[in-house]
Amino acid sequence: MSGIRAYGAYIPATRLPLSLIQGRPAKEGGPEKAVAYDDEDSVTMAVAAAIDCLTGIDRSEVDGVMFASTTYPLKEKQGAAVIAKALDLRRDVLTTDFSGSLRCGTSAIEAGANAVAAGTAKNVLVVASDCRMGAPRGALEAKLGDAAAAVLLSADDVIAKLDGSHAISDELQDMWRVEGETFTHAWEDRFIVQEGYTPNMIAAVKGLLEKTGRAASDYAKAAMVAPDARSMGGVVKKVGLEGAQVQDPLFGRLGHCGAAFAPLLLVAALEDARGGDRVLAAGSGDGAHALSFEVTDAIGSLPPRRGVKGHLDRRRPLPSYDTYLKARNLDPKEWAAGADLGLSATIRFRERDTDIGLVGARCTSCGQIHLPRTRVCYKCHAKDQWEPARLSDKQGKVLSYTFDFFFPTAQPPTIMIMTEVEGARVQVQLANAKPDEVKLDMPVEYVFRKIHNAGGKANYFWKASPLPAGA
Repeated sequence: MSGIRAYGAYIPATRLPLSLIQGRPAKEGGPEKAVAYDDEDSVTMAVAAAIDCLTGIDRSEVDGVMFASTTYPLKEKQGAAVIAKALDLRRDVLTTDFSGSLRCGTSAIEAGANAVAAGTAKNVLVVASDCRMGAPRGALEAKLGDAAAAVLLSADDVIAKLDGSHAISDELQDMWRVEGETFTHAWEDRFIVQEGYTPNMIAAVKGLLEKTGRAASDYAKAAMVAPDARSMGGVVKKVGLEGAQVQDPLFGRLGHCGAAFAPLLLVAALEDARGGDRVLAAGSGDGAHALSFEVTDAIGSLPPRRGVKGHLDRRRPLPSYDTYLKARNLDPKEWAAGADLGLSATIRFRERDTDIGLVGARCTSCGQIHLPRTRVCYKCHAKDQWEPARLSDKQGKVLSYTFDFFFPTAQPPTIMIMTEVEGARVQVQLANAKPDEVKLDMPVEYVFRKIHNAGGKANYFWKASPLPAGA
């Protein structure tokens, strides 16, 4: 039987206090939501969650990547392929995108588990990530948050076995976004809850219980998506769950993170689970989808990871609502964005290992690492004697830094740093830091981010980020 071998999560450190949306000052401890910053999107968050998930696991074991998102920015260009390259996975991994519904995250998990159970793959990485936007100061803006979650599905060393599922399909125009539009739309709240969310979630959960022959009381935790606490309370009561069984939906701390919401709450439930526990995960969107897991004793030997808890604790509140608008490119501009083709596709292809995978070259003669690769090793002068050296999962330190007030960013200045990692020197931007926090020899990790939008499309590279305390 297939199940979850490992899990991971990513929640942006940037937080928008909800009071700023109403024009009131931020209050410490008040409600907020997680927002992807100006160099983040559904792809960069997916890569971060996947790296967290693959902690302690040989990446060469991954046979497939399934990416679930309703906000992947490109059409006719696969997001899973970008993620696989950023993770430096094998070229023969199967990559697939899931989209079109807010429950595509749970759909991808079940599809990945079925692929493992069928024997077509041994390890399938499923990543769900969303970065949805409501119109500025509109009804949805305060409700939507950004995050990503990842699970590695396998038949071996599983920490949670998938032992049941049930799905309900329903044609209901409650939330939607038309091709080419920036903002998500929603119909009237009461209609959404009474005709869509509540009956579909109840039907999915009850159908799962009937299929598995279990009672609601058999589950230690129920990770259930909900638009608000009142709506969740109605479903919980109808399906026979008790309040203590419900996984914290993080209202006022995260926001509804779309396709990633149910997988993220599942990860949060697994963080506190013990062998023998049963966990229920349910998401909604064009119906509802419920999954049942039985936690194994192997969960106790899973290497530590940041997960939901670690990322929730790492937060940087935005100073103003205007800063949020700038970060999302929602502020009025004097000049429209150019319509040029952007970076050369030939150059992007030639340098994809370096730019997307952060893979350098190690001299097989002396061991010196170069990024990017050169013909001649500057240390021992050996020529064309290289082997790949992945640096994205290594830690570096700051050798020097400068502040650039001209490069466009939501909160100037852009911090440029020279880092040393595994003996190589790599110049990158510094994310998640203010100028007064930068110090020489400061330890950093490398994070996959948007570098710019030349040609009207996201272009990705790696940045450095201060290493969290205790990491």
